[in-house]
Amino acid sequence: MSLSEYKKKRNFKETTEPLTGKAVEGKHIFVVQRHHASRLHYDFRLEINGVLKSWAIPKGPSMNPADKRLAMEVEDHPYDYKDFEGTIPAGNYGAGTVYIWDKGTFELMNPDGKSFDKEALRELKSGDLKIVMKGKKLKGEFAIVKMKGREENAWLLIKHKDKYAVDEYNSEDYTPERVKAQGEKNKAAAKVAKKKSAAITGVEAKKKTTRSVQPVKKIYKPMLTTLVNEPFDDAGWLFETKWDGYRAIASVQNHQVALYSRNEKSFNNDYPAVVAAVEKISHNVVLDGEIIVLDNKGRSHFQTLQNFRTTGKGKLTYAVFDLLHLDGNELQHLSLLERKSLLKDVVAELNDKTVRFSPHVLKNGKSFFEKARQKGWEGIIAKKAESIYEEGRRGMEWLKIKIVNEQEALICGYTAPRGSRKQIGALVLGIYENKQLKYIGHCGGGLNEATIGVLYNRLQPLISNTSPFAEKVGTNMPVTWVKPRLVCQVKFQEWTGDGHLRQPVFLGLREDKPAKDVHPETAKKITMATVIEKERTLTLNSRKVPLTNQTKLYWPDEQISKGQLIDYYLSVAKYILPHLKDRPQSLHRFPNGIKGPAFYQKDLNLEQTPAWIKSVSLRADSTGKDVDYLLCNNEATLAYMVNLGCIEINPWLSRLNSLDKPDFMILDLDPENIDFKYVVEAALHIRDLLDGFNITSFCKTSGSTGLHIYVPAAAKYPYESTRLFAEYIARHVNEQLPRSTSVVRAKSARNKKVYIDFLQNSRGQTVASPYSARPKPGATVSMPLLWKEVNEKLRISDFNIHNSLQRLNEVGDLWHDIKSVKNDLRKVIREIESSAHA
Repeated sequence: MSLSEYKKKRNFKETTEPLTGKAVEGKHIFVVQRHHASRLHYDFRLEINGVLKSWAIPKGPSMNPADKRLAMEVEDHPYDYKDFEGTIPAGNYGAGTVYIWDKGTFELMNPDGKSFDKEALRELKSGDLKIVMKGKKLKGEFAIVKMKGREENAWLLIKHKDKYAVDEYNSEDYTPERVKAQGEKNKAAAKVAKKKSAAITGVEAKKKTTRSVQPVKKIYKPMLTTLVNEPFDDAGWLFETKWDGYRAIASVQNHQVALYSRNEKSFNNDYPAVVAAVEKISHNVVLDGEIIVLDNKGRSHFQTLQNFRTTGKGKLTYAVFDLLHLDGNELQHLSLLERKSLLKDVVAELNDKTVRFSPHVLKNGKSFFEKARQKGWEGIIAKKAESIYEEGRRGMEWLKIKIVNEQEALICGYTAPRGSRKQIGALVLGIYENKQLKYIGHCGGGLNEATIGVLYNRLQPLISNTSPFAEKVGTNMPVTWVKPRLVCQVKFQEWTGDGHLRQPVFLGLREDKPAKDVHPETAKKITMATVIEKERTLTLNSRKVPLTNQTKLYWPDEQISKGQLIDYYLSVAKYILPHLKDRPQSLHRFPNGIKGPAFYQKDLNLEQTPAWIKSVSLRADSTGKDVDYLLCNNEATLAYMVNLGCIEINPWLSRLNSLDKPDFMILDLDPENIDFKYVVEAALHIRDLLDGFNITSFCKTSGSTGLHIYVPAAAKYPYESTRLFAEYIARHVNEQLPRSTSVVRAKSARNKKVYIDFLQNSRGQTVASPYSARPKPGATVSMPLLWKEVNEKLRISDFNIHNSLQRLNEVGDLWHDIKSVKNDLRKVIREIESSAHA
């Protein structure tokens, strides 16, 4: 490459990029420039032979040897470009903001004493350049290696293992903004939490829009767990430690704390150290967690917590695992992973060891359970990663798997002591079963002199003349009966055949559990049917949404139920809803799953539709009749749609305020008996053609067999114009790839070809929304992509309802700013229209 290519691409009357520049002898500089053009990337440049050899690195350089960064070689740049910073004007090549990310000098790793430039050029030609970098950020040994079997300009930038290497590295963490933020850690953490809080409500931090602030409720009822018999592995679940302590809600408003149990008993006076820690939180929050005492091995024991106030032994800790409110935002309807992400920021900002974030692992429940067994934990908790927080409910979204058998029990009496023991010999225990109090055995283990004294005093006001049991209870010693008010915790070996506890040991009183809630815990066998309940009602957007037939299998081969599909959509609601807002919906209903009959429904039966469902009446061109289309603008409507059997979500391309002018021009690439690599090939040709027009495009998987390419049109052009433009692009690419593509709709004419469908660009036509599930094997999802992901490795099956949320947490919403893209199609469309009428 030479500077002629560089000069050919630029209009130096409009851009301030340098035209030339002479290198300084003896110094070989490098520069890395952060370039925020249509796509963010880093430009990596080495001065060799008087010019800057240049590569574009999408993810930026890394100091981690495990990161092999793709580097696409571009044209040589003049020497003076090393100092260039500023904005390249719109309409020019590389339009966007450029600033210097790192700068310094470099040397050859293996100089042979000859000319530096000759040796460097020789190594470049061989495809293996090894250098030592001396920058502020990039230091030490690197290799730039040409990739075999890829594009001619594809290289890899690889850090060698040396004293400067690190295990984790993200170039974005070393931008000036991030570096400055690191210097103000507490302020930065607060900004992160506030930024995320604003994102929850869909309000951009920079906009001065008013929003409804939700007050902290007086009481929050904890979501409860269900006991199951064994651990399991599942990609849609996360697994936490089962802490052995008191469940506690902490409500913090303007540094005033209410710490209370699940039966609303205040813990403020019992655990002042926890109150003192959480009151320092700089946000208004509601936390859910467990008050525990940790031993020197990091284990929690209920008995240790019971004795803490008298012995002071152990480390009092509030282990928090959920966040229900943050700065005027109720968070229960976010997914669990999103709530925990916010919670982790809040705890990190607080930086107080008394409050501990309860970590989790994804998917691998069996190995986590084995780890718990080896470490002597009580057990583990399994939670559906996409689950919302349902106050006071014990469902199948949160499960517990125990290692040690423990049970809550009611103290119904005590026997007279024998031998040296005083006041109490053994406790008589009971439990409610079918609303009847049932005797479950005696407990003398775990009682010491101090414990007996406390229990005896607590039981005296409860003494009763009669037994609380309907059945006759046999004892070896006289019994003093008491009203069943005190709840205790015991551990035991097993349940006997007649329903009694074998070898129970007293652990302590449960001040946080109401007596009426003490029932036998029998572990359910973990199956798909137990994980999803048949019927449930969710409160979404202040509306009660009944959800029916939740266990019905929509994907029989994959054992994926209707309930799991609804959970998926609610977990991605904040990502999908912006793409649905104010767009008429065509309902494609699969009431019996993907293998049953399906039908389309455009016209709602308003008499059978809840009054809170929004709709719009539009005149159908084909019949001349009014059609009532559903509008999906919130989570409640989304859940209602899916409950009707809408596996996929199909919105119009235009919104209510401009129904005749679409927001996008779309090309649907649909392969017919041809390998998917040809779909990728056609997509890349379309992107290159659009790039040539300076038009920004976006790509997503269809979730079925092909790809969808979106071109933002900003509702400026009628459907006829966008369809003409789409047809021009389709026919042009078809001329380039006649053997593998077709623009003919008839299936017989496009066999073994990729059909480039431009006819979707019509009023009333629909395309599966971004993040929509599809009624296909594997429960695939229509997933937005980076263009660099559109390559030979791409597979439709890579994205499904099980892993989509994890991808969103890792890469974010790639289409979050698609509405802000301002493509000027006018000039191109005019040219096409002119040629069409010529």
